[in-house]
Amino acid sequence: MFKKILIANRGEIALRIIRTCKELGIKTVIPYSNPDRLSIPVSCAEESYPLDGDEAKDTYLNIDKIIKIAKDSGAEAIHPGYGFLSENYLLAKACKDNGIVFIGPKPEIIAKMGDKISAKKIAKEAGIPVVRGINRPIRSLSRAKWIASIIGYPVIIKAVNGGGGKGMRVVTEEKSLQMALKSASREAATSFNSEDVFIEKFIDNPRHVEVQVLADNHGNLIHLYERDCTIQRRHQKLLEEAPCPVLRHRQREHLGDLAIKACKAMKYNNAGTVEFLLDGHGNFYFMEINARIQVEHPVTEAITGVDLIKEQIKIAAGERLSYRQHDIKIHGHALECRINAEDSEADFVPSTGIITELILPGGNGIRVDTALKQGQEITLFYDSMLSKIIAHGEDRTAAINKMSVALTEMKITGVKTTISFFRRLLMDASFLSSTYTTKFLETFSSAEKTEGVHFDAAAIFSALFYKKNKGSKAYTETTKTTSTKNSKWGLAGRSEAMRIRRGW
Repeated sequence: MFKKILIANRGEIALRIIRTCKELGIKTVIPYSNPDRLSIPVSCAEESYPLDGDEAKDTYLNIDKIIKIAKDSGAEAIHPGYGFLSENYLLAKACKDNGIVFIGPKPEIIAKMGDKISAKKIAKEAGIPVVRGINRPIRSLSRAKWIASIIGYPVIIKAVNGGGGKGMRVVTEEKSLQMALKSASREAATSFNSEDVFIEKFIDNPRHVEVQVLADNHGNLIHLYERDCTIQRRHQKLLEEAPCPVLRHRQREHLGDLAIKACKAMKYNNAGTVEFLLDGHGNFYFMEINARIQVEHPVTEAITGVDLIKEQIKIAAGERLSYRQHDIKIHGHALECRINAEDSEADFVPSTGIITELILPGGNGIRVDTALKQGQEITLFYDSMLSKIIAHGEDRTAAINKMSVALTEMKITGVKTTISFFRRLLMDASFLSSTYTTKFLETFSSAEKTEGVHFDAAAIFSALFYKKNKGSKAYTETTKTTSTKNSKWGLAGRSEAMRIRRGW
């Protein structure tokens, strides 16, 4: 096992990795930017080194600086977390060249997975269903028009080396193709240093389902079932849950088999996520493999009991997986809400300022991953995510109830956040019935702007109780024995139940 690991990241994921390292008796090294000098990860790590800069390009994206600090500190390995350099094969290669272990896939695997066309081609050759499209970059408008006419509109333009929704444009008709092609290429060049894009068929109203996998260097490969990441805004995930609420047992087993098959075809190692689209007919289509730990990994940890960061480190250290496939069982249901510094009523514009008050939720089944603290300045230098709330219950309804209470407890002042947005989301009839698709927020977002209501715990619980138990003996007896005519609880319950019936 390693004695010292450098964590090439910041915020909640850096703190998450530090905690696991401490459990394993491993010392940690944190490089930090100027805005992060007083952060919790810096204070918790055994060693910290300045990166001398403010912006990501000068700090957390600077491979030379990261490698130098690793060598100067004597770190034997680097954990990249997610984002920043986590899927940059140049960092993995630099680690290899300098005798440092990269906690993640091999450089050649990262390079292969980073190229969406290459990954899609390998998956198709392995017999895994893929979305219809062209497996080479688009070099001209005329060719783009020809391809789109063959596969039929709507189509989606994607960055070859893309991720996180950047360099993606949906095109519904030919007259919009040229502008979409230019803007996607421009964004791809800015975000990934490559303007290459490709075209594939756009699947309308799908669900986004992904499978967590672990693979050691001894040929052992397992999946830890799936996560549903369908609640998205502009291809950015906002809420995730595990397992997917609409899959039947046979579908779940089939999806896991497809993920294992894809990883074997890619010769994948360490932790990764195989992403699929699920159409309205129950068909799965391979999208990509994310060669890193995901933001939403805690929901998988909640339902399986597996510490994914710990397994990542052990695999990188040459150990065998601690689990076999038959050891992995699903226990209950989990949700994750990403609390961002954004104004959800102003088109999710980022919010900056000083955190003047911070109250974090707790209780049975609640986990909060954050590195936020009172007095901290929220800037535009980095991602807007402040924290993640994870709720785990015996079933989906229990998880939603726990999350609802957690959201009423949580308080962050000084910046706008998405807390109230999630309160409304958890009351939506489509969400409660799991009938939503990736287009869900297109209608929900416009509806929420007309509603300035603040929901308390009584309202949330009453509405959920009404929806689940209406007509049952328990519900009838409760209403008989409890006088709600003039109580706040009763009035709130009737009000929110009416909203649900009306499809709000």
